[in-house]
Amino acid sequence: VLTILVKRGINLSVRDGRIRDPYVVIKMGEKRLKTRAVIRNVNPDWDKDFTIVVSDPCQPISLTVYDQYKFNLDDKMGDADFDIRPLVEVAKMNPNGLPNGTVSTIILPSISNCLAEESSLVWKDNRVMQDMRLRLKNIDCGEVELQLEWSDCFSYYKRS
Repeated sequence: VLTILVKRGINLSVRDGRIRDPYVVIKMGEKRLKTRAVIRNVNPDWDKDFTIVVSDPCQPISLTVYDQYKFNLDDKMGDADFDIRPLVEVAKMNPNGLPNGTVSTIILPSISNCLAEESSLVWKDNRVMQDMRLRLKNIDCGEVELQLEWSDCFSYYKRS
């Protein structure tokens, strides 16, 4: 089970002198998740979490930021891809007894990922968590902060 917390946008693009009404769409296969639009804000706080039962952790996940229009098609404000395979691999290690906050892996930004800064995979309460800041592609500026959490189905339903 993957929980994605879409935290906030940072310095999203302004075009034509118009401040945007941004929202985020996350796609994984046929699954499509959407935050609410935050009106006239280039640094929106979405603070929205989604839970997905993942059948194939190798499947790519894409994030796209859109500008909401009332009367026209929504305008794309940038996109990013992220990979949950490192999260799943760390979870498979299942190191019982590690103290909360133990960093198991650090992923550095590179041309093969959209990370804007290094991202740590951390053990917390028998779950693996990853904070990440994604740099948006196909746009002049903008980043989105996420937090990912991986837990097996049994642990997830036991908590709920």
